[in-house]
Parts: sequence; C-alpha cells; structure tokens
Amino acid sequence: MADDSRKNQRGVNNRHGAIGSYAAIGDSFTEGVGDPGPDGTFVGWADRFAVLLADQLPDPDAATNTGSAGSAHGNFRYANLAVRGRLLDQIVEEQVPRAKQLAPDLVSFCAGGNDIIRPGTDPDDVAERFERAVADLTRSVGTVMVTTGFDTRGVPVLRHLRGKIATYTAHVRSIADRYDCPVLDLWSLRSVQDRRAWDDDRLHLSAEGHTRVALRAAQVLGLEVPADPDQEWPPQAQRGTLEVRRDDIHWAREYLVPWIGRRLRGESSGDHVEAKRPDLLPL
Repeated sequence: MADDSRKNQRGVNNRHGAIGSYAAIGDSFTEGVGDPGPDGTFVGWADRFAVLLADQLPDPDAATNTGSAGSAHGNFRYANLAVRGRLLDQIVEEQVPRAKQLAPDLVSFCAGGNDIIRPGTDPDDVAERFERAVADLTRSVGTVMVTTGFDTRGVPVLRHLRGKIATYTAHVRSIADRYDCPVLDLWSLRSVQDRRAWDDDRLHLSAEGHTRVALRAAQVLGLEVPADPDQEWPPQAQRGTLEVRRDDIHWAREYLVPWIGRRLRGESSGDHVEAKRPDLLPL
C-alpha cells in the first residue's frame, strides 16, 4: 500500500491552522505501553508527538524576552485518554464523549485493534462502528487523525492475522477519505517491521518504535521532523537457532501464558486503569 502521509497530507496543518491543543484516544498503543518513562508511567508515541506539535508553536514570551523553560511550548495543551485493553465500543463509550467535551484542535483516533485480534470478529463490522464514531467526532473537534493497522508479516504473534488487519486498514483509509481525515499510515512504515521496534511482549512497540511512529505522525501533518522515521536500523549480528528458541520459550512463559489466562478469565490488562492525562494540560 502506498505511503501518502507526506505526499497527500502535507498541507493539513496549514489548512486547519496552527494546532494548539491535542487529545489522543485509543488503547495500549496510544497509552504508550512498551515505552516506560523514568517514573514508571508510559510515554509512547502520542506523548512524543505532542511535544513535536508543541515545538511548532511560538513562545508567547519570546518577543518580550521573558521566556522561561516552563513556557518553551507556549500555550499548547495535551490530553491522553487512552487505556490499555480497550475495545472499540469501550473507547467510543468512555473516551469519545470526553474528547468531544474537550473539543481540541486535533484528536488522534486509533481503535479496533483489540477487536480485530479476537477470534471470530468481522473487520467489516468493526469498521462500520469505527466510522460512526469518526462521523461523531468530526462534528465536534477541529481535525481527526485516524490510524491504520501495522503490517504484521514479521510479527510472530500477529502474522496469521495479516489479512484481517489489511481489510480493516483498507476500511480505515476509505473512512478517512469520506471524512477528510489525515491518515497515520502504520502499514507503510517499514521501520517498525524490524524486531527492535517491538517490546519484549511482541504485541507493543518499544521506545524506539513509539518514537518512529511519533515522527511519522508529525510528517502526516506537514511538520518538519528531527529524524526520518524510516531511517534504517544499524546492522546486528545474526542470532543462532538456540538463542531464538530460548527467547521464544521465555516469551511464551512471561507473556503468552498470562495473556491467555486473562482471556480465559474474562479479564483485561486495562481493568482498574484510568487515563493517564484526562484533561487538556500544558506539557
């Protein structure tokens, strides 16, 4: 699938004016799981993207030479409503109304991934529900940026779902066309197909993976970025069969078995977890 993030979406920022506020809604991907900060709170691509957005705004105190470290990002405000484990309907029920209430200049909306990976779900049905939410959001906020799925051909846990994810991704792009939404196209982001872009659990991005997604998101809105998100990874030594097998066993014991256990018990990793940044606040 072609990457039109820079080719077709370059003028989004100018067309809608400067972005002074941003709210992120979604699941673990947008919460930032896999990218822990110094205090244990997850950072993630949306937090990193918010910094890139804020950097584009002028310092309101610069003209009077009264600026300080605290005002470096001007009047930019950011909220992150995402919670790990949330299904599409939960995001629509819990997060979309809050995003509408906040009414920021920009909302990033990534949802449906947890639905798609569940056995028996229909990507066509998930897409219909996603479109209703997009239609609702676009009536209340400045710009809604939607996010496609990843190309999972190199992700051991998810490669067998590639066709299902591709179908949903095609729907998301069509919905974006109908509602004039910029598209954060993760399918075409080749750099996240490298194993190093993923956390040890093989389901969430690593800190470097989140950083590359943030850079691509900024490109989608036509912002200049400090690095190329598709920059090649440095070479690494070939891993032996024994090392790979040992890694697979460790992964199954530490991540796969607990994940299956939660599914059997009807539990979610997001149970009793609240949004880390529920209000539009300065960075």
